[in-house]
Amino acid sequence: MSAFNRPAEQSQVPFIAAMSGLVVLAWLSLWVWSESPYGRYLEHDHLGSVGLGQGPGIMALYVAGWTLMVAAMMLPTTLPLLTLFRGIVRHRERSGELVSLLIIGYIGTWALFGLVVHLGDWGLHLVIDQSAWLTTNAWLIVSATLIGAGAFQFTALKYRCLDECRSPYSFIMSHWRGRNDRHESFALGVHHGVFCIGCCWALMLLMFAVGMGNLAWMFLLGVVMGIEKNMSWGRRLGKPLGIVLICWGLTIPAVTLLI
Repeated sequence: MSAFNRPAEQSQVPFIAAMSGLVVLAWLSLWVWSESPYGRYLEHDHLGSVGLGQGPGIMALYVAGWTLMVAAMMLPTTLPLLTLFRGIVRHRERSGELVSLLIIGYIGTWALFGLVVHLGDWGLHLVIDQSAWLTTNAWLIVSATLIGAGAFQFTALKYRCLDECRSPYSFIMSHWRGRNDRHESFALGVHHGVFCIGCCWALMLLMFAVGMGNLAWMFLLGVVMGIEKNMSWGRRLGKPLGIVLICWGLTIPAVTLLI
């Protein structure tokens, strides 16, 4: 029997239960964090008050919040790949370590992306603070984020990356040889993270518009991305969602100018 044959479903039940528990723990941790005095580090609105002297420590808290959010929202969307990979390596001596390395590579890639976007958002806050006009019309940033996310739903890059994420078996076959298993497991997670970012980055940036402390929006976006990546009809959701986001983004200036 080939090492790439699908494992029996029963052998995967404990693993799926463990991963589900990890996701639930991430959501509970986010809720506790949002209700704590440190909840402001889930809201990007406070980034503008971070000075250069405070720098790395404060930014690390923001990125930690982002990483926890990624674990809660994105791990469920990648469960098919994790389950399949676990089945492939389950007879290896270090199977748990290999799966862990894949997860670390995946979440680590998203964390690095989070650092980049938080630094970019911090710089944007500094620019806005220097402009009275931008401060008064900060709604333009929210509108542009929504319109940009909607427009990305129509791009070829979106669907190129989505196709990679929707084919976990082919993806593993393309990136896993099992020779240097530790390195390949981590690299597999990184590669999957890159393609996952490629298809979901614009939707994830919506968290900057609605607030990363908003667990309801976070859950809704996680469900949408999960459907896009894993449901047979998920690909058909992209363009209607894009239209909704663009219309929402155009509604903000219309309403703002009328008030």
